[in-house]
Amino acid sequence: MLPEDMGVISLAWAQGAGAGQQGLDLLSLAPIILMFVVLYFLMIRPQAKRAKEHKAMLAALAKGDEVVAGGGMLGKVTKVTDSYVSIEIASNVEVQVQKPSIQLVLPKGTLKNAT
Repeated sequence: MLPEDMGVISLAWAQGAGAGQQGLDLLSLAPIILMFVVLYFLMIRPQAKRAKEHKAMLAALAKGDEVVAGGGMLGKVTKVTDSYVSIEIASNVEVQVQKPSIQLVLPKGTLKNAT
């Protein structure tokens, strides 16, 4: 091969490799954007709603409420502080649990029907 031919071949290869896409168009980003929108509506929004409802329930706790604590412990609230709740689980038997461990507030009279 002659040196002149090498230049022509190199030039041909350089011309054959077309220029890449210069920028991203909106159509190529649409699936990613759609995926984040679906993720928000199916996972993030419902979880935030449940957390907000649980926080409101804990703020509304009062003495005399019948509750279910973590682990399935049933009892009647006897004392509420900022971080802890005292629950009477049997006559003259009280336990103290952290406020976030309260899972559910039961309707009044539920515990009398359970025994």
